[in-house]
Amino acid sequence: MKRGILAISVVVFAGLLLAINISAAQVWRAATEQELNAWIPARAPVVKERIETESRTASGIVDSAGRYVAGAVLITSGYSANGKYSILLVTQVPLKIGTASMGPGQYVFGWHRVNDSLEVLFYEAASGRYLGKVQANRDDTHRRIESFQVLPPSEHSLMLIGRFGFHYELGK
Repeated sequence: MKRGILAISVVVFAGLLLAINISAAQVWRAATEQELNAWIPARAPVVKERIETESRTASGIVDSAGRYVAGAVLITSGYSANGKYSILLVTQVPLKIGTASMGPGQYVFGWHRVNDSLEVLFYEAASGRYLGKVQANRDDTHRRIESFQVLPPSEHSLMLIGRFGFHYELGK
Protein backbone atom coordinates (compact mmCIF):
# COMPACT_ATOMS: atom_id res chain seq x y z
CA MET A 1 0.00 0.00 0.00
CA LYS A 2 2.87 2.38 0.81
CA ARG A 3 4.38 1.63 -2.62
CA GLY A 4 1.06 2.50 -4.30
CA ILE A 5 0.86 5.84 -2.49
CA LEU A 6 4.51 6.55 -3.32
CA ALA A 7 3.93 5.70 -7.00
CA ILE A 8 0.86 7.96 -7.17
CA SER A 9 2.80 10.77 -5.45
CA VAL A 10 5.63 10.47 -7.98
CA VAL A 11 3.19 10.57 -10.92
CA VAL A 12 1.37 13.61 -9.50
CA PHE A 13 4.68 15.40 -8.83
CA ALA A 14 5.93 14.65 -12.36
CA GLY A 15 2.64 15.95 -13.78
CA LEU A 16 2.98 19.19 -11.82
CA LEU A 17 6.54 19.69 -13.07
CA LEU A 18 5.40 19.13 -16.64
CA ALA A 19 2.54 21.60 -16.22
CA ILE A 20 4.90 24.23 -14.79
CA ASN A 21 7.32 23.68 -17.68
CA ILE A 22 4.59 24.03 -20.29
CA SER A 23 3.20 27.23 -18.74
CA ALA A 24 6.71 28.69 -18.49
CA ALA A 25 7.32 28.24 -22.22
CA GLN A 26 7.14 31.56 -24.05
CA VAL A 27 4.64 31.88 -26.88
CA TRP A 28 5.71 34.28 -29.61
CA ARG A 29 3.37 36.14 -31.97
CA ALA A 30 3.59 38.86 -34.59
CA ALA A 31 3.67 42.36 -33.10
CA THR A 32 0.88 44.84 -33.74
CA GLU A 33 1.40 48.17 -35.50
CA GLN A 34 0.92 50.00 -32.17
CA GLU A 35 3.57 47.86 -30.48
CA LEU A 36 6.03 48.40 -33.32
CA ASN A 37 5.49 52.18 -33.20
CA ALA A 38 6.31 52.11 -29.48
CA TRP A 39 9.51 50.06 -29.91
CA ILE A 40 11.07 51.44 -33.10
CA PRO A 41 12.47 54.96 -32.69
CA ALA A 42 11.59 57.52 -35.37
CA ARG A 43 15.32 58.31 -35.53
CA ALA A 44 17.76 55.55 -34.66
CA PRO A 45 21.10 56.39 -33.02
CA VAL A 46 23.61 54.87 -35.46
CA VAL A 47 27.26 55.59 -34.56
CA LYS A 48 27.34 59.43 -34.50
CA GLU A 49 24.12 60.05 -36.42
CA ARG A 50 20.39 59.78 -35.82
CA ILE A 51 18.99 58.08 -38.90
CA GLU A 52 15.29 58.11 -39.73
CA THR A 53 13.45 54.77 -39.72
CA GLU A 54 10.70 53.87 -42.18
CA SER A 55 7.87 52.94 -39.79
CA ARG A 56 5.70 51.36 -42.48
CA THR A 57 8.42 48.71 -42.99
CA ALA A 58 8.52 47.76 -39.29
CA SER A 59 8.09 44.12 -38.35
CA GLY A 60 8.55 42.23 -35.12
CA ILE A 61 7.54 39.54 -32.69
CA VAL A 62 6.61 39.63 -29.00
CA ASP A 63 6.43 36.85 -26.41
CA SER A 64 3.88 36.24 -23.68
CA ALA A 65 6.12 38.11 -21.22
CA GLY A 66 6.14 41.25 -23.41
CA ARG A 67 9.74 40.86 -24.63
CA TYR A 68 10.23 41.67 -28.29
CA VAL A 69 12.45 41.52 -31.36
CA ALA A 70 11.65 44.17 -33.98
CA GLY A 71 13.19 46.01 -36.87
CA ALA A 72 12.62 48.56 -39.62
CA VAL A 73 14.35 49.87 -42.71
CA LEU A 74 16.69 52.84 -42.20
CA ILE A 75 16.50 55.82 -44.56
CA THR A 76 20.26 56.21 -45.01
CA SER A 77 20.39 58.50 -48.04
CA GLY A 78 22.65 61.44 -47.21
CA TYR A 79 24.19 59.73 -44.15
CA SER A 80 27.60 58.12 -43.79
CA ALA A 81 25.76 54.83 -43.15
CA ASN A 82 24.48 54.80 -46.74
CA GLY A 83 25.48 51.50 -48.32
CA LYS A 84 26.69 49.97 -45.06
CA TYR A 85 23.57 49.69 -42.92
CA SER A 86 20.02 49.29 -44.14
CA ILE A 87 17.96 47.87 -41.25
CA LEU A 88 17.64 48.65 -37.54
CA LEU A 89 17.10 45.67 -35.23
CA VAL A 90 15.91 46.20 -31.64
CA THR A 91 15.79 43.23 -29.28
CA GLN A 92 14.96 42.57 -25.65
CA VAL A 93 16.19 38.98 -25.80
CA PRO A 94 19.60 37.60 -26.75
CA LEU A 95 19.85 36.55 -30.39
CA LYS A 96 22.22 34.35 -32.34
CA ILE A 97 22.24 34.95 -36.08
CA GLY A 98 24.93 33.23 -38.10
CA THR A 99 28.25 34.17 -36.48
CA ALA A 100 26.75 37.17 -34.63
CA SER A 101 25.73 36.92 -30.97
CA MET A 102 23.67 39.83 -29.68
CA GLY A 103 22.38 40.68 -26.23
CA PRO A 104 19.38 42.92 -25.65
CA GLY A 105 19.95 46.23 -27.44
CA GLN A 106 19.95 48.02 -30.80
CA TYR A 107 21.77 46.73 -33.86
CA VAL A 108 22.02 47.58 -37.53
CA PHE A 109 22.72 45.40 -40.48
CA GLY A 110 23.35 45.73 -44.16
CA TRP A 111 23.77 43.30 -46.99
CA HIS A 112 25.31 42.79 -50.38
CA ARG A 113 24.52 40.28 -53.07
CA VAL A 114 26.78 37.24 -53.49
CA ASN A 115 25.71 35.12 -56.49
CA ASP A 116 22.18 33.88 -55.68
CA SER A 117 22.16 34.92 -52.00
CA LEU A 118 22.84 37.88 -49.72
CA GLU A 119 25.69 38.25 -47.26
CA VAL A 120 24.21 40.05 -44.25
CA LEU A 121 26.61 41.89 -41.88
CA PHE A 122 25.62 42.83 -38.30
CA TYR A 123 26.91 45.78 -36.23
CA GLU A 124 26.20 47.41 -32.87
CA ALA A 125 24.11 50.49 -33.62
CA ALA A 126 25.78 52.85 -31.12
CA SER A 127 29.41 52.02 -31.93
CA GLY A 128 29.32 50.50 -35.42
CA ARG A 129 31.36 47.54 -34.09
CA TYR A 130 31.17 44.52 -36.42
CA LEU A 131 29.52 41.48 -34.80
CA GLY A 132 29.26 38.81 -37.48
CA LYS A 133 27.48 37.70 -40.60
CA VAL A 134 24.99 35.24 -42.06
CA GLN A 135 24.05 34.11 -45.55
CA ALA A 136 20.46 34.87 -46.56
CA ASN A 137 19.10 32.49 -49.17
CA ARG A 138 16.22 33.00 -51.55
CA ASP A 139 12.95 31.91 -49.93
CA ASP A 140 10.01 31.40 -52.26
CA THR A 141 7.76 29.78 -49.65
CA HIS A 142 6.42 33.06 -48.25
CA ARG A 143 3.95 34.81 -50.54
CA ARG A 144 3.99 38.31 -49.05
CA ILE A 145 7.17 40.14 -50.05
CA GLU A 146 8.09 42.94 -47.63
CA SER A 147 11.22 45.04 -47.19
CA PHE A 148 11.81 43.36 -43.82
CA GLN A 149 9.94 40.72 -41.80
CA VAL A 150 10.50 38.89 -38.54
CA LEU A 151 8.57 35.62 -38.36
CA PRO A 152 7.87 34.05 -34.95
CA PRO A 153 9.55 30.78 -33.91
CA SER A 154 6.30 28.94 -34.66
CA GLU A 155 6.89 29.95 -38.29
CA HIS A 156 10.54 28.85 -38.62
CA SER A 157 12.45 31.56 -36.63
CA LEU A 158 13.11 33.43 -39.84
CA MET A 159 13.98 37.02 -40.78
CA LEU A 160 13.32 38.05 -44.36
CA ILE A 161 14.81 40.83 -46.46
CA GLY A 162 12.52 40.86 -49.47
CA ARG A 163 12.68 37.29 -50.84
CA PHE A 164 15.85 36.38 -48.92
CA GLY A 165 15.74 34.80 -45.48
CA PHE A 166 18.00 33.74 -42.63
CA HIS A 167 17.35 31.91 -39.38
CA TYR A 168 17.78 33.32 -35.88
CA GLU A 169 17.97 31.65 -32.46
CA LEU A 170 16.36 33.20 -29.39
CA GLY A 171 18.29 33.18 -26.12
CA LYS A 172 16.79 33.14 -22.65
